[in-house]
Amino acid sequence: MLDYNSTSCAADAVNAAIDTALQSANAATPPRDYLGGSRLGHACERALQFEFTRAPKDEGADFSGRLLRIFGIGHALEDLAVAWLRGAGFDLYTRKGGRSDGEQFGFSVAGGRIRGHVDGIIAGGPPVPGMAFPALWECKTMNAKSWRETASKGVTVSKPVYAAQIAVYQAYMDAAVPGIAENPALFTAINKDTADLHHELVPFDAALHSACPIVPCASCAPPMPASCFPASPTSPTISNAACAPGHSGAGTCLHERMARFQRCSGAA
Repeated sequence: MLDYNSTSCAADAVNAAIDTALQSANAATPPRDYLGGSRLGHACERALQFEFTRAPKDEGADFSGRLLRIFGIGHALEDLAVAWLRGAGFDLYTRKGGRSDGEQFGFSVAGGRIRGHVDGIIAGGPPVPGMAFPALWECKTMNAKSWRETASKGVTVSKPVYAAQIAVYQAYMDAAVPGIAENPALFTAINKDTADLHHELVPFDAALHSACPIVPCASCAPPMPASCFPASPTSPTISNAACAPGHSGAGTCLHERMARFQRCSGAA
C-alpha cells in the first residue's frame, strides 16, 4: 500500500541531526591562533583585530548548520576542480610531497601571527595564452549571481578580498617557490548552481601588496599606542586612526596593513 503521509517531519529530524553534528564538530575544532592571509583584504581592520583576538561573537552569530553544509559543498567542488584540471593536463600540486595527507603549501610571517595556505601550485600544463609556470592556483565556489559578476567584471573588481589574497600569497610564497610572484596566478571560480567555470589569470599586483619584507613603513613609524589593540577579547578598545596617523582604514597597500597588524599584536 502506498503511504501518502507527509514525510516533512522525518526530513526535518534528519536535517536537524546533521546540522547538530556539524555544529558540534565545528565547535570542537581548535580555534586559529593566527590571522589567515585570505582575510587581509577585508576593508575593516577593526574586524580583523577582533578576529585575531577571538572576541566573542554576538549571540546567534556562530556558523549555522546550513552554512557549514555550504562550506562542505565548496570543499567538495574544489576537489572536483583539482581532478578536472589534472585530467586536462595541468601539473597541479595541492599538498607537499604530492600526497593527499601531506601538508598544504603555505607561509608564516609576523611571528606566526599571519599565515596562509594556498589551494595549489601549478608546475606545468597545456599551452594557455599568458600563462607561465610555476603559478599559484586559487579556487572559489560561488552562487550564480556572484559568479556572473566575477566572470563579467573580473576578480579584482568584483571580489577585491580574493584579489588581495592572491597578491599576498604570490608575494609570500615566492621564497619557497621562486618565480611564483613573477607569473600570473590562475583563479578558478565555480558556479555551484550550474557547474560553469570561470578561469582568470591574475598578475601580481604590487599596488595591493609590497614585496618588501614585513617591517614598519616610514609612514607608520610612530610607536603604536596600546589602545589600538585590545588587551583581551573583553576589552575591545580599537582605534584605526591611532594605529597609523594618516593611514586609517585600508591604507594604500596590504604591506602597510600587515606592518600595522604586526606592531599592534606585539610581533615587531
